Amino acid sequence: MGGQGMERREILRYIGMASIAGTFPGFSKWAFACPQGHSESVAPTSSPHEYKPLFFSHEHYRMVEHIAEMIIPEDDTPGAKQAGVAEFIDFMVANRVPVSTSRDVRSTEDAIEIGNDAQSRFLVGLDWINARCHSEFGRTFMDSSSEQQTSLLEELAYKAKFKPITESGRAFFQMMRDYTVVGYYTTKIGLESLGYPGLRTHWPNMPGCAHPDNPEHVNLPKPEEPQTLARRSAL
Repeated sequence: MGGQGMERREILRYIGMASIAGTFPGFSKWAFACPQGHSESVAPTSSPHEYKPLFFSHEHYRMVEHIAEMIIPEDDTPGAKQAGVAEFIDFMVANRVPVSTSRDVRSTEDAIEIGNDAQSRFLVGLDWINARCHSEFGRTFMDSSSEQQTSLLEELAYKAKFKPITESGRAFFQMMRDYTVVGYYTTKIGLESLGYPGLRTHWPNMPGCAHPDNPEHVNLPKPEEPQTLARRSAL
């Protein structure tokens, strides 16, 4: 359910958008793929504390986590839940950081307005999911069976199953999918699942600055030679 028209080049274009969240100390699972540290800090580790949502209620946060896992489930690679994608989504929505938008962002005011809109759309969308489940199955989304949950989300994910009455739900699912994809593929887990070459050539030994003559960069390590990187990537 996670690959609805999302091209690899789009995923890679998203890498870096999550850097605003990289230094946030509250995450228990989500870890930005390019930490600002040395090699010993590369491997993401889970904090002993439980993540406390900044924006979503406990019920909504559980829904976000569950839907994200349905979009990118665990198979031969870890899924969205293990990658901590729900934490990323909550952080970005709480801080009004849009992941995808059809509008041009020309000012701080534009960004805040788009972020406010994303907050409203998430709350309305999650409530729509619950209302739809009540209408179809007589229970909330989280109380529905896995088959019922899958059936509902497939109506939102696949064009062949679209219905006129699910248009608002489809818009929410697309936004949810975009946040999930960005959250997942900005972690080491996600990049490894893509076979991202940067992890083989630059991880965990990132090359030094390519501008050693810059006074501000004088203490940075010398860049590794391309031949060295090529040999490492072949290992």
